[in-house]
Amino acid sequence: MSDIETSTVSEEGFASVNQVGDFEFTVDATDETGPNPNATLVATYASCFLPAFRVGGQQRGHDDLGKIQIDASAEVDEDDDLESIHFAVHVAADLDDEAVDDIVERAEDICHVHAALREGLHAAVDVYPDAF
Repeated sequence: MSDIETSTVSEEGFASVNQVGDFEFTVDATDETGPNPNATLVATYASCFLPAFRVGGQQRGHDDLGKIQIDASAEVDEDDDLESIHFAVHVAADLDDEAVDDIVERAEDICHVHAALREGLHAAVDVYPDAF
């Protein structure tokens, strides 16, 4: 048995309904009934990176980072392939540059989506401490 099993179905058109465990969501290549696959990948990457950033903070002695928000953006090429991803990470905690660098490095090691993407597509990360 696999560690992860999903089911994706499209009855017609370009939308797909995805079943992941007890969760169901729609991905639509035309952005009509749900986000497109690239947007979904970027959101999934950010959703993986955020808790990895929090754990990285804990492992580096910053147990209370408070609220964290990632504003993710991405560029696509002429074929609609993802070309670049950028994370603007806003953190309530007041962190110095060294702490930010240490936490980002650790988060990159922890985030499974980061590890799964080709190196040229890893997110460029800017962190804004004391943001809230």
